[in-house]
Amino acid sequence: MDPQLAEGRFGPVTQTDIVRFAGAGGDFNPLHHDPAFAERAGFDVPIAMGQFTIALMSAWLTDQIGVENLRSLDVDFKAPVKIGDTVSFAAEYCAPESDDSDTETAERPGSAERISTVKLTAAVDDATVVSGRATFSADDAADYASGMDSDRHVED
Repeated sequence: MDPQLAEGRFGPVTQTDIVRFAGAGGDFNPLHHDPAFAERAGFDVPIAMGQFTIALMSAWLTDQIGVENLRSLDVDFKAPVKIGDTVSFAAEYCAPESDDSDTETAERPGSAERISTVKLTAAVDDATVVSGRATFSADDAADYASGMDSDRHVED
């Protein structure tokens, strides 16, 4: 059985969040911290790095399925996340991209491991900022989710 994936939220995003992430990742592009530079680039405020949003999304997902169960993560950036934005995360089970079946879970060839595929969305208000897909070990993730403490869930 596949684990239920709760929706999650992060925010509002602060300048401190962005600067801390820049320090961890070494991305000091002024677009992410300099309001005047961001304005010249066409933004009303500095924007978060795309990897910041993906880090939030992957943390939300792996908090529910266990990082050791994640098999793939593929994303497309759709729009920037700005200071003050609150990002919402959601997942929907779907058929594997390379499979024409209607099932959300498939066995990996040559293995007894069941792999689940989910469609991921990160949104600000009603606008999608990141979309993607993730695959993970379904059996191990279900075991992980059933043994989770309630404080490990992402809260709305």
